[in-house]
Amino acid sequence: MKKFFNFDQLGTDYRTETIAGMTTFLSMAYILFLNPSILSLQDVPDLANRMDAGAIFTATALAAAIGTLIMGLLAKYPIALAPGMGLNAFFAYTVVLTWEIPWQTALAGVFASGLIFIVLTLTGIRETIINAIPAQMKMAVGAGIGLFIAFLGLQNAGIVVAEPSTLVALGDLTKPTTLLAVFGIFVTVILLVLGFKGGIFYGMIITSIAGMIVGLIDTPDQIVGSVPSLAPTFGQAFAHFGDIFTMEMLVVILTFLFVDFFDTAGTLVAVATQAGLMKDNKLPRAGKALFSDSAATVAGAVLGTSTTTSYVESTSGVGAGGRTGFASVVTAGLFLLALFFSPLLGVVTSQVTAAALVIVGVMMASNLKNIEWDQFEIAVPAFLTVVTMPLTYSIATGIAIGFVFYPLTFILKGRAKEIHPIMYGLFVVFVLYFIFLS
Repeated sequence: MKKFFNFDQLGTDYRTETIAGMTTFLSMAYILFLNPSILSLQDVPDLANRMDAGAIFTATALAAAIGTLIMGLLAKYPIALAPGMGLNAFFAYTVVLTWEIPWQTALAGVFASGLIFIVLTLTGIRETIINAIPAQMKMAVGAGIGLFIAFLGLQNAGIVVAEPSTLVALGDLTKPTTLLAVFGIFVTVILLVLGFKGGIFYGMIITSIAGMIVGLIDTPDQIVGSVPSLAPTFGQAFAHFGDIFTMEMLVVILTFLFVDFFDTAGTLVAVATQAGLMKDNKLPRAGKALFSDSAATVAGAVLGTSTTTSYVESTSGVGAGGRTGFASVVTAGLFLLALFFSPLLGVVTSQVTAAALVIVGVMMASNLKNIEWDQFEIAVPAFLTVVTMPLTYSIATGIAIGFVFYPLTFILKGRAKEIHPIMYGLFVVFVLYFIFLS
């Protein structure tokens, strides 16, 4: 085992890698409870066709375990995977809630995007597409998703509410459930500022306990229980695969593909750089790492969850000394163990998850610092991408608007030659997207 993972060459040992794997798990364990809450649209009452939260919990844990195990054994990186934040919000709030596409069809779209990702990875086309899209727009998409997620969190908390005259307004901060959410945000911020690894996860635990103490959350009958059945979601991606051949679903699949492309690439580079695994500014075994990510998406879609992707929280494990895939094996094992803690789903209310959404939004919004705001031809499409995601309640619309304006502003500036032909192709696709929506 030590030889397989090159322990001696990388200067590590079993103890260090085990601690690293545990640290990464604690840093991202919040997704086990947050993902079911988002995908089941917990905060939307009287929803006719709702995903089963228990099945999503099981699918989330299994998809994370499978993806992380493949990454550890195949690519041998200390990188963990799980259903991605942002794409799960797009899946639930844009595709299912706004566009009224059945969640079964949406899962088929995730499955299709995973298959395409595998083909693009194996053929090397993926690198060409990534290089064609400007870094500024990649940053804008990430930041925009962050604002969208934070907006959802503030809504779930009751801090931001609907107002006929102004569309949105400040909610009633004296409402008990809103106060609980505000408490959760403060606690989580304090933990993270003080440097606690897994601060988001611990913040959810503390907020849940506080809610039970004051009677706002029902106390669970048990902590450990049987694993929830996958039956409600398993295989739905296969059963509804024939429903994806529409213009609307094409945009959905492209969005899944696009966001996962750059989320994965950025995470792999960030984690590998921190771990000192980059060689000549290149990522060794990059193809295997990307294949692990795309295979995890396919597996997750079959099980019943949105796109599974590499988690930047893996840097916490690297910070604890993780350097090999053995850390990922440990993390995968902990996700499997977590399957037996489903009774805790009941205490993770929308007020509890609000803090996690807001904090994840803060982290993703850090991409704004990398945008060249002093160049107006860049600032306009970047700003429109960022601001329209929360304002239109659609990640896809934000991407589309940004990618329509980017070629236009560059052409007007006399920089048309700097635009890759693929960007012009995306311009046409998104113009057709707006025509179709109309």
